Amino acid sequence: MEIIAVAAPDSLVKLFQRLSQGDIQVLAELYDELAPKIYGLAFWRTGSNEDASDVVQEVFVKLAARAPSLGAVRRPLSYVLRIAHHESINLLRKRKRECHMEENPLLVSNSDRYADYAVRLSMLIRELPEEQREVIYLRHFLGLSLREISSATGANLFTTASRCRLAIRKLKARLGEGK
Repeated sequence: MEIIAVAAPDSLVKLFQRLSQGDIQVLAELYDELAPKIYGLAFWRTGSNEDASDVVQEVFVKLAARAPSLGAVRRPLSYVLRIAHHESINLLRKRKRECHMEENPLLVSNSDRYADYAVRLSMLIRELPEEQREVIYLRHFLGLSLREISSATGANLFTTASRCRLAIRKLKARLGEGK
């Protein structure tokens, strides 16, 4: 498994602050740092390279539009992944609506079933407390180790592991896969 390097939370906060002060050139640095993570999350959610690329683009459009308020964001990675999550869901909903308009909407492919499961799981993840939700995204969407997550979030390793364990337990119970 490839380990994805994560910028220190402080460096992303500084980049967000620079963007909020009008330094639009910082978008290139943010893109280099965040695009692979956004793409990975979006690809996992949508199962499509094209859709994942569209999500990355939409996230950066939103960041540029929200630039003046980004200086107040204290967890930029979580903030950006939340936008990517919502954009992925919106894209899946749009795809589902388009599917209903096709000639034979009764045909369901495995990717549609996967998308339905991903939507259901996403809704359950959204119900988790913010700290648990963040750990799940970083661990299971981006493949970061618990140590990397601990470093990225500023929480100690034990707290990070507990959040991950509790979140998975809740998700399994809600999916009917365990207690």
